Amino acid sequence: MAKVKMKTKSSAKKRFKKTATGKIKYTKAFRRHLLTKKARKRKNRLGKSAYINKADMSHIAKMLPY
Repeated sequence: MAKVKMKTKSSAKKRFKKTATGKIKYTKAFRRHLLTKKARKRKNRLGKSAYINKADMSHIAKMLPY
């Protein structure tokens, strides 16, 4: 009998990317609007991508099986 393929969670595939080493990368939130009240330093930091915390890794890895 053929094995059933798992579906990738649509919300996760839009937000996260797997790297070659297996880490999960994401872009930070709060950089879309209401930028006048935020400091330049804060906006620059929000523009950079980051890696998922180890505590959240297993939860998000289940949403991205492939």
